[in-house]
Amino acid sequence: MTDDSAAIRNRLAWQCRRGMRELDELLNGFMARGYAGLGEGEREAFVRLLEYPDSVLLECLIGRMVPADKDVAHIVRAIRHTTAP
Repeated sequence: MTDDSAAIRNRLAWQCRRGMRELDELLNGFMARGYAGLGEGEREAFVRLLEYPDSVLLECLIGRMVPADKDVAHIVRAIRHTTAP
């Protein structure tokens, strides 16, 4: 991992700390188990997802809402799949 990619990963990990237990567990679990396997476009979609307000983000991640952006919706499915029990 280059210094740039380590810095980006650290910044994203920080953005995954939302202060809501459910979001923290889902997002941090995905960072630990799924983020490394994403392609460049998927990583860009993950960044867009992290820009969502917490309330919308939670609704998406628990399946009550589907993002209109199909690439972000793909990442939501990946997060739900990666962090499923």
